[in-house]
Amino acid sequence: MGGFSSEVNISLKSGNVVYNHLDREKYNSFRVHILKEKWVALDDEENEYPINKNDFSFTKKGDLITFHCVFNAIHGNPGENGVLLAYFNLIGIKHTSAPFYQMALTFNKRDTLSVVKEYGIKTAISIYLNKGDVIDLDKIIAKVGLPCFIKPNSAGSSYGISKAHRKEEILPAIEKAYKEDSEILIESFLDGVEVSVGVIQYKGKTKVLPITEIVTENDFFDYEAKYEGKSKEITPARISLEEQTSVEFIAEKVYTILNVSGFSRSEFIFVDGEPHFIEINMVPGLTEESILPQQAKAAGITLKELFESVIESALE
Repeated sequence: MGGFSSEVNISLKSGNVVYNHLDREKYNSFRVHILKEKWVALDDEENEYPINKNDFSFTKKGDLITFHCVFNAIHGNPGENGVLLAYFNLIGIKHTSAPFYQMALTFNKRDTLSVVKEYGIKTAISIYLNKGDVIDLDKIIAKVGLPCFIKPNSAGSSYGISKAHRKEEILPAIEKAYKEDSEILIESFLDGVEVSVGVIQYKGKTKVLPITEIVTENDFFDYEAKYEGKSKEITPARISLEEQTSVEFIAEKVYTILNVSGFSRSEFIFVDGEPHFIEINMVPGLTEESILPQQAKAAGITLKELFESVIESALE
């Protein structure tokens, strides 16, 4: 838990929830903080033990502790973008996320959209910019229209995202997005019901969880709406059976196309009854209030069962 991005505190909350729900009789578990300034394992008394990066081990009171499996609860860099998982792959430690390449692909919004579009999955119209590119506002508006969304290409928890209603709001929004990433995405506004669909590996099978409808008090589902109570998350979503069947099929198709494993949460917006894919999150929030645990609860899956299932899949 932890990480190097703006999402560090959210990750620490997720990691603590996982730790508190694991069966201590079944697992000898430790919290490991991966932070810019230190990598440390913590015991229940909050004592810190430095991690040996050569093999991801640590020494506690003279005993060498090594791991069979890592539960990845790091949102953003380096847990969600594949970097840390490539390291685990090199040193031979199993983990609960998808393979490092799939994690890197899905963390990159532009590349993910490029892949799923090839399979006929509907998305918003989009433009990509790299830092230093010439910005032609008229060209942007001609392609994506107004309002439009400006977002970092590789960031989570809605950090750096803006909704521009007028031409003069686009440049400040671009600057805000560039503070999070050197690559940004500008997308057309899709007006419709927004839903979040959890797709997970559960007891050896791919499972689509009950769908959550997102109703935000704010202009869009931003950080404040996600984490400060400015939204309603309704599970199951108030959509028709036809819409439910359609988005479940597409969410599972996206999971398969991208060749991922472990936990995922995909976002869709319905336009004229058809789901349009927005993005996929491969390390979704795991606090009791987070969307994926809400969906698991609606499916009759406890957090203990949810977390242990992904660990068992990783170990197998």
